[in-house]
Amino acid sequence: MVGLWLFGASVALLVRAEFGLDPWDVLHQGISERSGISLGIVVIVTSFVVLALWIPLRQRPGIGTVANVVLVGLAVDATLAVLPAPTQLSWRIGFLVAVILGNGIATGLYIGAGLGPGPRDGLMTGLAARGISIRLARTAIEITVLGVGWLLGGTVGFGTVAYALAIGPLAQLFVPLFTISAPNTPNTPREASHEVARRSQQHPPRPSRSTHR
Repeated sequence: MVGLWLFGASVALLVRAEFGLDPWDVLHQGISERSGISLGIVVIVTSFVVLALWIPLRQRPGIGTVANVVLVGLAVDATLAVLPAPTQLSWRIGFLVAVILGNGIATGLYIGAGLGPGPRDGLMTGLAARGISIRLARTAIEITVLGVGWLLGGTVGFGTVAYALAIGPLAQLFVPLFTISAPNTPNTPREASHEVARRSQQHPPRPSRSTHR
C-alpha cells in the first residue's frame, strides 16, 4: 500500500515539476485533456483497459493488482489537490529527481510484496517471465505509450526523457531488492533453474544407499 501511494504521489510531483510527464502519464494527460476527466480518474479507467492485455500473457491479477487500479489514481488526484506548483527551478529539479527515484522504489515495493503487480507492470513482468529482461520490457513499454500519448497532446519534455531512460534500470534494481518470496519458492522457471543449480553446488547429492546395482 505504501508503494502504491508513493507511486501516485510521485506522478503528482512530476505534474507540478512541469518538465514533462512520464510516458504513461503523457498518455493519461492526453486522454484527460480530450475527455475533460481528471487525471486520476483517467489513470483508473486506463488500468482496467490495460488489464485486458494480460490475457495473452496469462497473467493473473492479485489483491495488489486491484488495489493498484484504485489507489494510484486516487493518490494522484489527492496529492495534486494539496501540492502547490513550485516557482523556483531548484525545487522543480528536486521534484523531478524525487519522482524518478520514488517511482523506482514504489515499483519495487508493490511488485515485491507478491500480492500482484499493477496493470502496467503486469505487462513488464509477463514479458520478463518469457525471457525478456525487466529493463528491456519496461523501456519498450514506456516508449510505446509515450508515442501514443504525445499524439493525443500529452506534455513531453526533459523530465519525460529522463524518466524513460532511468526507470528501466531502477526497476531492474529495486524489484529484486524488495521481492518477498516464500522460503525455497522461486518466482519463475528461470529462477527455479538457478535455485536448483545453486543448491546442488552448496549441498552435493549424497551417494545412494540402495542395494540395487
